[in-house]
Amino acid sequence: MEETNFTPRTDLTELKDLIERVRAEVKKIIVGQEKVIDMMIAAVLADGHVLIEGVPGIAKTLLAKIIARTISADFSRIQFTPDLMPSDILGTSVFNMKTSEFEFNRGPIFSNIILIDEINRAPAKTQSALFEAMEERQVTVDGATYKLESPFTVFATQNPIEHEGTYKLPEAQLDRFIFKVEMEYPLPEEEIKILLDLHSRKNINDLNLIQPVFTKETLKQLRDKVRTAHLDEKVAGYITQIVNRTRNNSDLYLGGSPRASISIMIGAKANAAINGRDFVTPDDVKLVVYPTLRHRILLTPEKEMEGKTPDDIIKTILERVEVPR
Repeated sequence: MEETNFTPRTDLTELKDLIERVRAEVKKIIVGQEKVIDMMIAAVLADGHVLIEGVPGIAKTLLAKIIARTISADFSRIQFTPDLMPSDILGTSVFNMKTSEFEFNRGPIFSNIILIDEINRAPAKTQSALFEAMEERQVTVDGATYKLESPFTVFATQNPIEHEGTYKLPEAQLDRFIFKVEMEYPLPEEEIKILLDLHSRKNINDLNLIQPVFTKETLKQLRDKVRTAHLDEKVAGYITQIVNRTRNNSDLYLGGSPRASISIMIGAKANAAINGRDFVTPDDVKLVVYPTLRHRILLTPEKEMEGKTPDDIIKTILERVEVPR
């Protein structure tokens, strides 16, 4: 779509300036991966969680740490392993001999930005400990409910090719991530720059180079602005048609839920805001459909055997749905 001059109803000058500063901070260490970076920023503005997938060694964990450092908030990292228990994440009640009462010792989930490394290495029992926290922003232990402080954002990484010692994430867990972003190998010229940059830093990725851009309060204000972005009824219909096509599709065993439609809408609003607009266009929808749906749909065994991917099916659906004018 062509750029048009317009007068925004919401002043997004500060938001655009802050986003550029975040990009600049990330580029101090990360080379390339612009689309992934923008999707992660959009997810933060949309108050959503992100699943980052990619082969080992392409800086998934490093990128998540850098994005987290641009937000002036508490950060914790949880390394998922097959022997990890729910209490290792949520916390435990411990008996205090002095007071003769049980006291709750909070686990690492009680933070603002959570990095879960290799999320698919923990079994279903441990995965289920995240359900309530990620969706309802609260934790229930021994019958007591504890609210999680805002902002609460989960970045999780996983390796798509290694299956030994891993567990398939439950669909209910996947549905709680607003985006699944896929990191790819850098281009040859980008890899040269990676080597030269790292050489100049004496082979050290110093996260102290990254300066905070957002405060908790600033992030809350920006999220409020993102939510007010205008959504035309035709664009809402466009989102609905796309998701409905996943539910009535012979290539798919499982289609997108209403939560998928909501995630597309919120993600599109965030993408519009990043680009200085306070209204959603069909192009915003097209851009976020892939990371929003690829982890929410399941291909039939026949299509998997043909080597098809969720992105292939999404592409076909987008080609068949009429774009609103």
